Amino acid sequence: MRLTVGQAVVRFLAAQHTERDGTEHRLIEGWFGIFGHGNVAGLGQALLEAELTEPGAAPYRQARNEQGMVHAAAGFARMRNRMSTLACTSSIGPGATNMVTGAALATVNRLPVLLLPGDVFATRVANPVLQELEDPRGFDVSVNDTLRPVSRFYDRIWRAQQLPSALLGAMRVLTDPAETGAVTLALPQDVQAEAYDFPDRLFRRRIWHVPRTLPEPGALARAVAVIRGAERPLIIAGGGVIYSEATEALRALAEATGIPVAETQAGKGSMRYDHPLALGAVGATGTVAANEFARDADVVIGIGTRWSDFTTASRSAFADPSVRFVNVNIAAFDAVKHSGEAVVADARAALEALLEALTGYRTAPAHQERARDRSAAWDATVERAYHLGNQPLPAQTEVIGAVNDAAGPRDVVVCAAGSMPGDLHKLWRTRDPKGYHVEYGFSCMGYEIAGGLGVKLAAPDREVFVMVGDGSYLMMAQELVTAVQERVKLIVVLVQNHGYASIGRLSASVGAQRFGTAYRYRDQDGRLGGGVLPVDLATNAASLGATVFRAATVPELRDALAKARETDGVTVVHVDVDPMVDAPSSESWWDVPVAGTSQLETVRAAHEQYLDGKRGQRDYL
Repeated sequence: MRLTVGQAVVRFLAAQHTERDGTEHRLIEGWFGIFGHGNVAGLGQALLEAELTEPGAAPYRQARNEQGMVHAAAGFARMRNRMSTLACTSSIGPGATNMVTGAALATVNRLPVLLLPGDVFATRVANPVLQELEDPRGFDVSVNDTLRPVSRFYDRIWRAQQLPSALLGAMRVLTDPAETGAVTLALPQDVQAEAYDFPDRLFRRRIWHVPRTLPEPGALARAVAVIRGAERPLIIAGGGVIYSEATEALRALAEATGIPVAETQAGKGSMRYDHPLALGAVGATGTVAANEFARDADVVIGIGTRWSDFTTASRSAFADPSVRFVNVNIAAFDAVKHSGEAVVADARAALEALLEALTGYRTAPAHQERARDRSAAWDATVERAYHLGNQPLPAQTEVIGAVNDAAGPRDVVVCAAGSMPGDLHKLWRTRDPKGYHVEYGFSCMGYEIAGGLGVKLAAPDREVFVMVGDGSYLMMAQELVTAVQERVKLIVVLVQNHGYASIGRLSASVGAQRFGTAYRYRDQDGRLGGGVLPVDLATNAASLGATVFRAATVPELRDALAKARETDGVTVVHVDVDPMVDAPSSESWWDVPVAGTSQLETVRAAHEQYLDGKRGQRDYL
């Protein structure tokens, strides 16, 4: 079949599917793209041709920012439990490098996204071309090489003959739950438009089967032996529980054994918040209940977690001197962490095997009763945080409470960076495995609106609440326009505190006095300590096509959220909050180094506190 390379890519991707448990999905459900001279004649022409001749084969959506479209693809993939994703194409140069942050986010979070940036001329007849790096060390270097370290698979297609093997290699990584992440195929602009006789069989319908890898019997037996010897076990549910659709298997194991469950950011939603064995969030942004059990646990069973520093409170959370770990993970890289008994397997398959192998094992009634008591006590703390009655501005915890009350059981909250993810982790009451979508692997400011767009595209039957601070909004709000254009309904809750609230708190904790974290005029002394800037983000959102509601109080916020639910299209609910009111403490620690010497008393005092925290840090060997 004679096609251009661009046409071949589009046709091939339209024929790719995934399958798990007998259910098939389209692997690449659509495209985002911003066109320039590096891809307009290749992939741009091919997508146009597909739209005209094969409607629905390669649905295309405009994007406003290349980083944003990768975030949207990542949000889509996460909402679809990594069984489907979107392709993203850019021109060469800045269009391609704009995607680096999005690629890093996808790879860190183990989310499949496909990037197809344009590249320089393979023939080099016109070099140096517009936006070419022209590296004196070699003519085969381009700015797209910045995508290599943040991609799980990377290839540059110098000749049309190389395309089939590159496409198959890309699909292998996109569909491998242990290896997945960003996949980049760099496509030189002349190669994209080159015609070539591709074999017809390349474009046949292809199904990539996603297996449920079973635990190796010996590894399972060793893990079971450790768990059976535990008196105070604790399960840590990570994102792997969600992606493998193992929440029911987790609940069954917890109920059969009486082992309480705590959750990472990616794993939040693995248990309903009101289950008697659900302790909620664990670690630096965790609940007091979960962190108490973490400190006391003699065996910690990690299911689908990569053990980030927030989950382990920088390796201070699990304080029992003889604590042992059992790690269930599809990726051996994560399964061997903390010298645990490694069970390399699909989370659901492993949980079902553990349930059978642990028949007859059950924790002491006192252990289960304590979990119920601590969970109930924390829920009472959440209720108080939701209804502080703070004046004159509401606290952020009250905003979270109002949104939680407005959201239905299957609705989704989306967030990514700032103080809100930590507050949501400990305070949001999850009722559905896909109801909580906080990107905290990369904690990327600007993810929220673009990611929320991807979530809504993946789950149009769910209401999506995007919670975003003014700092993140200012970094990337452009995909509001894409949502307006596509008539996608989003409810964006824009929390205005005139600065970087999270880093302000962190700065104060290390003695740096909130330096550089408030949006203020420069004062007469040369410092940024003057009046609040006259920035009106609500008007900005309206100018981008959103319907805007303003709220000054919690009752007004609740009324605005009700109106937003009834309004079609994109709505933005703008609310000012008091940045000085903290959420309830997690009674945990996070390792952020403090200056070892300083003329400032605030820094010296913070350093002493830092040393106290370091004394509780362990290597878990």
